[in-house]
Amino acid sequence: MIRQSLYRTVVAGLTAVAAVVGLAGVTGPARAAAPQRTPVVLFPAYHLTRLEVTVDGQTTAPHCPRSGSFAFWYQNDRPSTAFSQACQDELLTLRYDPDPAKPMPRRFSEQPGVRVRIVDYGRTRSAPFYEPMYRTLESAGYVRDKDIRVAGYDARLTPDMGGFLQRTERLVEDTYRANGNRPVQLVGHSNGPVYAQYLLTHTSRAWRQKYLHGFTPIAGNFPGQGLLYAVLFTGLDIQDFGYPATAADAAVSARRYLTTPSTYLSASDPEVFGDRETVIEDASTGRSYTPRDYPALFADAHLPYAKQIADHYLGFVPFTDPGSFPDVDVSAEKGSGVSTVVGARLPDLTAGQLVAPDRFLTRDGDGNQEDLTNEAVLAWRAMPCHRFTLTDNPGVDHFALPGDPNVLGRLLTDLARERSHCGCG
Repeated sequence: MIRQSLYRTVVAGLTAVAAVVGLAGVTGPARAAAPQRTPVVLFPAYHLTRLEVTVDGQTTAPHCPRSGSFAFWYQNDRPSTAFSQACQDELLTLRYDPDPAKPMPRRFSEQPGVRVRIVDYGRTRSAPFYEPMYRTLESAGYVRDKDIRVAGYDARLTPDMGGFLQRTERLVEDTYRANGNRPVQLVGHSNGPVYAQYLLTHTSRAWRQKYLHGFTPIAGNFPGQGLLYAVLFTGLDIQDFGYPATAADAAVSARRYLTTPSTYLSASDPEVFGDRETVIEDASTGRSYTPRDYPALFADAHLPYAKQIADHYLGFVPFTDPGSFPDVDVSAEKGSGVSTVVGARLPDLTAGQLVAPDRFLTRDGDGNQEDLTNEAVLAWRAMPCHRFTLTDNPGVDHFALPGDPNVLGRLLTDLARERSHCGCG
């Protein structure tokens, strides 16, 4: 989900992609066959959807502007000069009501005077990071915002919040109808496949048979990743996926993640990870914590709300049991061979930690998600009828995967392939 990476790494692959895909697809017979293209709906990664935050008379943070607006997404091209990173974190910290009588999704609310919206929902410009993918599809005859659409979301929220399910169903159905009733390919990157999987497990088999061609999860973060436990103590800046520069900023940032439900949705699920990796080491006590130890971690850190939210949202989107298999053809992609942060050695368990690079805990992965995360999708090999593949891309970084020539070449092959027909019994 998160890792400091340069956009130019992805863009640099664009020329090579064009060479692999070829530009002949935009002329002659390919153009005549354009109505037969399988439409694509993309689910972006964590905070790669453009958000606009409007502030009107806020009093939550007196040292910040009372009113105004700012953009909020990874590598946004117009960072605010009025709202500091700390102000953005404070104003985007969700309020949490621990009342057990309330359903969990209703316990979260915005700060008074703060409104967040997705910019250009459904359109490719809502997720500009994926420009190499859009251009590759265009080279094969695709048209932006017609047969390439984007199912963006506010990455603070889990897919049971903010009207995600209903909005996404409508987008898929509209895309299907706008393209001659052609079934749609869901393509997701990083956290995006988790939201796509929620859609798959909350629609009927008849709906999936009618509207869906298949599913391409690119480094899907289905069981979560260990790094999110450390973020509760270190914080994280969305602008560059780096870490706060001061302890004060780190404390503000960490508090934002504490009441962000997607923090727990994105953290490694004990049911999948067990005790196979250490996510936190506390130097003050000598104690280590694995995903299975999360209740003790939050108790020792005096974070009772974290335990409540984690109990509900860890492993919230199931995928390993047969009842939650996607029930469509799946062509998954992953990277490997890159040192990947999965946790941290902390001086203690207080929020606002500044961690030196040599204090992070690592294992093999794609530079963002560990091997345990990226290989968990192998559970889908047990699908009885639909096709499943998982292709490794050794040495390809997590954020380079959606622009990688080989990944995009395989995507185009899958889009042109007839889907499996597995009945609707």
